[in-house]
Amino acid sequence: MKFRRKPRENVEINLASLIDVVFILLLFFVVTTTFTRETQLKVDLPEAASGTPPEQTELKQVEILIAADGSFSVNGQQLMESNLDNLMAALQKESSGDNSLPLIISADAQTHHQAVVTAMDAAGKLGFSHLRLTTVEAQAKP
Repeated sequence: MKFRRKPRENVEINLASLIDVVFILLLFFVVTTTFTRETQLKVDLPEAASGTPPEQTELKQVEILIAADGSFSVNGQQLMESNLDNLMAALQKESSGDNSLPLIISADAQTHHQAVVTAMDAAGKLGFSHLRLTTVEAQAKP
């Protein structure tokens, strides 16, 4: 006696809807993710045993931050290239041509001396006369 076999049905899982859901999830995560870039320089100021604290003024001032690698930032705006011409252009833009504003140079303790001299050179070429270098007060050693 011969039994007839039922023809087997091919069972397939439709992946089209699964792929759609995965792409929607991927799109959701890409859109909701925030990408932040650090825009501030971390500066470790050198220490000084004596000095006077800066006066609190309401006047506008220009601040140059110099990172340990020698990169410049003028009033919180980091320069793309750290050279004399770019620094002078940024100082001119921030001061709006007013070279009577106080100029503060804050350099990291590990910065090469050349970067500080470049900042002072740019200030001198633009005619800034109120120049201040910042430090932190030295801690007493036990």
